[in-house]
Amino acid sequence: MTIEQKIFERAKIDFNKLETFGFIKSDNVWVYTKVFINGDFKAIVQIDVAGNVSGDVYDLDSEEIYIPLRVESMAAGFAGEVRSEYENILEDIKAHCCHINYFIHPQANRMAAKIYEKYGDEPIFPWDDFSGGVFKNPTNGKWYAIVMNIDGKKVDSKLGGKLEVVNIKLAPAEIQELQHEEGFYPAYHMNKKNWITIVLNDTVSDELLFALLEESYAFTLKKHTQNKKSI
Repeated sequence: MTIEQKIFERAKIDFNKLETFGFIKSDNVWVYTKVFINGDFKAIVQIDVAGNVSGDVYDLDSEEIYIPLRVESMAAGFAGEVRSEYENILEDIKAHCCHINYFIHPQANRMAAKIYEKYGDEPIFPWDDFSGGVFKNPTNGKWYAIVMNIDGKKVDSKLGGKLEVVNIKLAPAEIQELQHEEGFYPAYHMNKKNWITIVLNDTVSDELLFALLEESYAFTLKKHTQNKKSI
C-alpha cells in the first residue's frame, strides 16, 4: 500500500472542493503543487476522475524524484522528516477536500448509512487501529453488528487480500441454513452458534443484508425487554 493509499483509504474525494483548495484541473486530472522544507522539496499530488490519489516529491536541487521517500529502511533521519512533511500535505488535502467514510467497501458504508437512518446508531471503534467498528443498542450496550477489516483467507481460502466482513447475531437454526449460501461463513472471532460472518463485497444483496441486520438488532431489544420485566 502506498503512502497515498494508506492516508486516503477511508476518504472520498469531494471534487467540488479541489480547485478552492488549490488544485488545477488538466485533462481530467486534478494537480496540486506545494513547495516545502525551506523550499528544498516540491510535492506534486494528482487525483484522477475515479478519486485515486497519487503523488511524487522532487528534490529541487537535483530536480529529480526523491527516491528515499518510499524506502521503508530510510524512514528515519532526514528522509523520515521529508516523508512526515509530505504526509502532512496529504492529510491537509484529506481534511479539506474529502468526506471520511467509516469503512472501506461501499457496501459497508451503505450498511452504516442504513443503520443510522433506521436506528440512529453510529459505529464505535474500540480498537486503536480502526480494524473494527461496532454497532450497539445504546439503551443496553448490546452489540448487534461488528464490521472488521481482515485478510479474506481467514474466512475462505479462496478469498485473497483485505476485505470487510460483518458479524451479526441470528437464531442458531438460521445460521446453519445460511452457511450453505454464498457470502456467509462461520462467525469470525465470535461464538459460532449465535453469530455469523457476512462478506461485505456485494456477494450478499443489500436487501438480504439489511433484513438480517434487523433480526440481529431485534435480539438486543429482546434482552432489553426481558431486563425491564425483571425489574
